[in-house]
Amino acid sequence: MIRKILTPALISVLALSAGAALADSHKDKSKDPSREVLVILASESNQTQGMAMVLSNTMASQGAKVNVLLCDKAGDLALKSYEAPALKPKDVTPGQMLRGLIKQGAAVNVCALYLPNSEHSQADLIEGVGVATPPDMASQMLNPKIRTFSF
Repeated sequence: MIRKILTPALISVLALSAGAALADSHKDKSKDPSREVLVILASESNQTQGMAMVLSNTMASQGAKVNVLLCDKAGDLALKSYEAPALKPKDVTPGQMLRGLIKQGAAVNVCALYLPNSEHSQADLIEGVGVATPPDMASQMLNPKIRTFSF
């Protein structure tokens, strides 16, 4: 009886539907430019930095294009010499989470004031971290398609 119901046309429709559903599931995993965010992190609190990185990584894994601006003491997360206590429950530091975020394709920059007002240079930054320029950051902040989150 089932063979009579599953006509070639119906089988084609089902196959196309399954293919479309699969394509949609892959689309959700890729970076969606309509879901772009800017995370500005300036807090020196380890837990606040950790939560910002947890949420940024989660947004990236859900398909958002994530941009991060690290200011003041939060800029230390981008240093090769960065050390901090690990946070429970995963026992990772905010710096380790930042490195994972970079591996997911996030654009990470320290603010333009960070290096000139510290004893560090661009050579002290981990791979994948740049130095922001005010015009670029202002452009992102003013872009109505980019949601901005501050920590």
